[in-house]
Amino acid sequence: MTAAPTKPVASIRWLAAPSSSLWLEQAISRPEEVLIDHAHCERKAAGAALQLMFRYPSSESLAEALSPLAQEELEHFDRVLALLQRRGIALRPLPAPAYGSRLAGEIRRQEPLRQLDSFLVAGLIEARSHERMALLAQHSPDPELRELYGDLLASEARHFGLYWLLCEQHWPREVIVPRLEALAAVEVEALSGELERPEDVRMHSVGVQSSSKG
Repeated sequence: MTAAPTKPVASIRWLAAPSSSLWLEQAISRPEEVLIDHAHCERKAAGAALQLMFRYPSSESLAEALSPLAQEELEHFDRVLALLQRRGIALRPLPAPAYGSRLAGEIRRQEPLRQLDSFLVAGLIEARSHERMALLAQHSPDPELRELYGDLLASEARHFGLYWLLCEQHWPREVIVPRLEALAAVEVEALSGELERPEDVRMHSVGVQSSSKG
């Protein structure tokens, strides 16, 4: 079993709690599952951006912001897929954790609150992805995986920053921040608990530090 990290990765302001060392140990011990799931996550992130573009087709500024993001997510998917192919690993379906559906369930249905929540949920997912990729870039024993995750960090940071900017274009901070804090608390709840089976580790599987211990 890989030792817990001795140095934490810099915290992400969007997130209410950092990932746990146990999640990192689980992810490092099952690199194939995490890599396959990573490919699925990149494809889903591209789809989420495109879905927002289609939901709000009259917003040119939204299209200008999200079209490049969707393209970049698909470029990341292609890169992860190429690595899987080089390693002889099939891109197979994997059972998804409840994380994404739990956050999607918090999105309010009436506009314009639906748009705000959609931006914030997408940003939270990007922020958690960035944080966990940073952990893997720092601690994975596989040099090729360290390089992959390290190379993707800057763009992942841009992505959750972009969703914040989209929020600020439409709402004042006194509206955004309380809602972000509420959704960030739900995000931590969605990642709380224990993994039942080692093979179920995913980029967004359970594993966050509790408030009572590091």
